[in-house]
Amino acid sequence: MNDIPTTILLVEDDVADARLIQEALTGAGGSRFHIEWVTRLSEALERLRKEEIEVILLDLTLPDAQGLEVFDRVFEAAPNALIMVLSAANDEAIANQAVQRGAHDYLVKNHLDAHWLPRALRYLIERQAIRDALRISEARFRAMGDASPLGLFVSDAQGSCVYTNAAYHTISGLSFEQALGTNWSMAIHPEDRERVLAEWRIAARDQGPFQTEFRFLRGDDSVIWTRVNSAAMRGGTKSFGLVQTVEDISERKKTESVLRTAEEAIFEEKERAQVTLNSIGDAVLSTDLQGNVTYLNRVAEAMTGWSRQSALGRPLAEVFNIIDGNTRAVAENPAQRAIREDQTVGLAADCVLIRRDGFESAIEDSAAPIHNREGRVIGAVLVFRDVSESRAVAQRMAHLAQHDFLTGLPNRVLLTERCAQAIGQANRHHKQVGLLFLDLDFFKRINDSLGHAIGDQLLQSVADRLVAAVRATDTVCRQGGDEFVILLAEIEQPLDATYVAEKLLAAFASPHLINGHELHVSLSIGISLYPDDGNDVDTVIQNADTAMFHAKANGRNSYQFFRAEMNTNAVRRLALESSLRRALRQGEFLLHYQP
Repeated sequence: MNDIPTTILLVEDDVADARLIQEALTGAGGSRFHIEWVTRLSEALERLRKEEIEVILLDLTLPDAQGLEVFDRVFEAAPNALIMVLSAANDEAIANQAVQRGAHDYLVKNHLDAHWLPRALRYLIERQAIRDALRISEARFRAMGDASPLGLFVSDAQGSCVYTNAAYHTISGLSFEQALGTNWSMAIHPEDRERVLAEWRIAARDQGPFQTEFRFLRGDDSVIWTRVNSAAMRGGTKSFGLVQTVEDISERKKTESVLRTAEEAIFEEKERAQVTLNSIGDAVLSTDLQGNVTYLNRVAEAMTGWSRQSALGRPLAEVFNIIDGNTRAVAENPAQRAIREDQTVGLAADCVLIRRDGFESAIEDSAAPIHNREGRVIGAVLVFRDVSESRAVAQRMAHLAQHDFLTGLPNRVLLTERCAQAIGQANRHHKQVGLLFLDLDFFKRINDSLGHAIGDQLLQSVADRLVAAVRATDTVCRQGGDEFVILLAEIEQPLDATYVAEKLLAAFASPHLINGHELHVSLSIGISLYPDDGNDVDTVIQNADTAMFHAKANGRNSYQFFRAEMNTNAVRRLALESSLRRALRQGEFLLHYQP
């Protein structure tokens, strides 16, 4: 076991983050890691010029450089180092770009702890070491195959050795004299003997070729793995003995063991990725360079209606069938766009995915190119999700923000917006805008005597009658309580507003039937006109409100047009009311008795 600690160059200007990383690594095994800490890119480059570093933990936000420039310069200075980018949670996009440029991976800072960080580093270092070992072993194995001849073992008809070559001497550890007269089977390891001799008897019986592998006992009692091929030396039908080639395959066996270990690690990593992709809530789908499907996770299978087996190799447009939700036209293929532009792209707004059985769902997604080790684009991956419910919630919230929750009528916010639009249209078309401010007469008496539930139902019935009495282009709004406002867009003359007011009074002549009660309510209506009674929305509404109070004061169940003197009277009443309240508060009233 290698006890030499792994040297790690930590490039991080944030003291707190650097201390956290150092504590996580030193507290997880002490001598396993030797950490050198610098805070600037210039210091890191100076250190890398002195000697090679095994592992670099690199923050891309430094005092003297920022972003991918930091990674490019470090990668140029240490191309053989294992570079891990340190990323904040909101900077993962640039960290991914660094990975695409050659970084081995990235670590999110707020996920670093004394348990996870050392394990992650050891895993990455060991994986890199396995890869290096595999490359070295493969190179050694090829060199041995090219440079070393096979060992030769020649025996007579009785099986006694009559000749061996130098390669066999190296393999067996025996000299020529020591090998003479021996039998080839003497070198078979006891644990392999029964198997190998059984294979030998079968080949001899069938007069077929003999080839096997076994552990070879050398002259010094050490063991190596060998592969043996045997052929009979014949003169006509008579056998004069055997020629065997003996190949030392110990290195190959070691390589196979390393490969098996690596394959198991890769399999576990692949399984882990598979479980992760099947566990996330988003659908994941990938394609090759030609746009054919190469992978779907379970969520993607459910959303597209295609199983992975059925979808593999099919064109993306067939499996991922998307249209514009507004125009119903076929939407642009995001994977092909990501491949073409070699960058992450988003799906157009209001896209709809049509499942294989025809079911439609609103989706959001993004597509990113997939690169090979040389950086060439070899396909694309799409990540998408069903946003039907969230879009519906957003639409409901937008509706509630502009509508009364009880009656469903537009509220004051929407009325103000539509009134402004109506004024703009009236100016362009040289028309007028009418505003009717309505208050229910005696509603409070009904509400107090029969309860709020009956009162609410009455308000809903009132809303229905108001909507039925006006044009579809007009707006009926609940102002609050028992007050309603009706916006008459683009009227020709004040008489049009009079006609609507009289129609409303007639509509409320009949009672409302609410839970067995015949409820009679009438309307007090105030009318103001644009531009005669105001040049802006607030003024027109306020003046209609003032006119309504005059209608109510004049006997109710009637309507009044706004007049300028109404504001004067209102101001006088307000001043009188304020004076009376102040006099009462300050005790200025005197009581006089008349004898």
